[in-house]
Amino acid sequence: MSPIQDCIKKKSTNINPIWLMRQAGRYLPEFRNIRLKNTDFIKLCLNEKLSSEITIQPLKRFAFDAAIIFSDILMLPYGLGQDVSFKKNFGPQLGEIDLNDMLKIEEIDFTNKLNPIYKALKITANDKLLENKDLIGFVGAPWTLLVYMINKISPKKGLNNFFFKDKLLINKLLIIINKFLKIHIEQQVKSGASIIQIFDSWAGLVDEKDIPDYIYMPTLEIVNYVKSLNVPVICFPRGIKKYKEFVDVVKPDVLNIDYEVDPKKILKEINIPIQGGLDPKTLLTDKENLKKEANYYLEVFKNHPYIFNLGHGVLPETDPMMVDYLVKYVKNFK
Repeated sequence: MSPIQDCIKKKSTNINPIWLMRQAGRYLPEFRNIRLKNTDFIKLCLNEKLSSEITIQPLKRFAFDAAIIFSDILMLPYGLGQDVSFKKNFGPQLGEIDLNDMLKIEEIDFTNKLNPIYKALKITANDKLLENKDLIGFVGAPWTLLVYMINKISPKKGLNNFFFKDKLLINKLLIIINKFLKIHIEQQVKSGASIIQIFDSWAGLVDEKDIPDYIYMPTLEIVNYVKSLNVPVICFPRGIKKYKEFVDVVKPDVLNIDYEVDPKKILKEINIPIQGGLDPKTLLTDKENLKKEANYYLEVFKNHPYIFNLGHGVLPETDPMMVDYLVKYVKNFK
């Protein structure tokens, strides 16, 4: 059993598994070399050989306990026929939604469009570097996908004032999203994903009164589906206020926390394994500070099943040597 599976299933506390969100990415020169020749991000995600190569790159450098497939949560709206592009220094831009067209999409058309992602998973799962390690597949949470699909740009760049007013559109889209999320997850698991992580990047946008309808219930449906496939599910409801309530209702196998959360409070409230927490900016400081901050999380969760990770993705300006230092420190922590 892999260290991460041991932590999740056996609740082991005598090991310190580690992987990092965006561990395959712009901070690695070998990734930047590929990206220079492949400027279209969507096409890169759909190139199974390069996607697999990028997924494996960090495992060639660091003793991570998992690889996470190189892809994007917005491949789902792309699979549903919505235009998706990524503009430099701006982020994602999505086209108009045609609900009637989306309602006509067949499962076979959707899976054919995203088939290179599943092929990349199969290639990666067979790599020797994955021996006794996990291959993580992932999706966006229903709410976060809905935000991107309706808002068409990242909420960081501005949120449509009418966003929450069209309840009918929201509810219809959630049904479509959840239907195809299940298909996308099933294909990832069939192709070799041993864990699924659900990213709810914009959970913090929802008013408290709407959280049950827009966060808890749609995510619970997906969590239950992942569990039915006999793989663990990690939830990252970033910015949500009531973590205990989220865990009690949604019941993920692992809760990923962000860096604005007090880990001691989490320790008191949450019984399931915890993942993450460290501020990615800590990797931009010096080794002494990195050691101090990493040590804090390791000490807090010393007697609790804990997967070391960040509270968000690795930043592009991160020095790979600092990542190497962090991995070795976590692995040697007693």
